[in-house]
Amino acid sequence: MSELRKIPGVGAKTEKDLIELGYRTINSLKGEDPEEIYLRDCERRGFQIDRCQLYVYRCAVYYANDGKDKENKKWWDFKDK
Repeated sequence: MSELRKIPGVGAKTEKDLIELGYRTINSLKGEDPEEIYLRDCERRGFQIDRCQLYVYRCAVYYANDGKDKENKKWWDFKDK
């Protein structure tokens, strides 16, 4: 288990996905574009994945960038408005 699992909403599957996309640490997500991560993940899989994964990526980048109250944020806090 990597430190990525400290991020709210990141379980074993998302941890594996992030690692396969080249993100091995929380710090590696700093300054990244969650939409770009999502699009790369869709491309990697060969189909459009559920948008909830985008929300998890938004939460992960927010967490990595030391967002306010990051420990209490959940992926659903990052849904499209």
